[in-house]
Amino acid sequence: MSFATTDLSDAHPDAPVCAPIFRDFGGKTAFHGQIKTIKVFEDNALVRATLETPGNGRVLVVDGGGSDRCALVGGNLGVLGVNNGWAGIVVYGYVRDSAELAAQAIGVKALGVHPKKSEKGLHSAVADKTVSFAGVHFVSDHWLYADVDGVMVSDKALHG
Repeated sequence: MSFATTDLSDAHPDAPVCAPIFRDFGGKTAFHGQIKTIKVFEDNALVRATLETPGNGRVLVVDGGGSDRCALVGGNLGVLGVNNGWAGIVVYGYVRDSAELAAQAIGVKALGVHPKKSEKGLHSAVADKTVSFAGVHFVSDHWLYADVDGVMVSDKALHG
């Protein structure tokens, strides 16, 4: 079966699809995997700590509250994601070092770019809680499929 979100959506019309708010920044524009969620706000310490762990082909979903005051992912974190086997990162927020991210073998979707780095130790963060944005609920261990046409999720694998 195709991994294209258009084909998956046709085959599974009830699977939730994100509102079209994301842009592609990683070197891979198509990626999929089980979800790992984190919720942060203008502090990417948990993003870094998570990407330092084995990804095992998972997709890190970062709910940054949509804040446009700083970036939550940049080139160094993209390298961590690649080196530790993460398939992709979806950020409800902003990224920086977009040229570096584009050269890395990882999928990265975000709202846009921002040159300012995040602060450390400003806010608390949580992992593995259901997060909601772009009209979709993201649950750890559910599945995410992303490509140039969009992002969709499912509580089970949609591919063979």
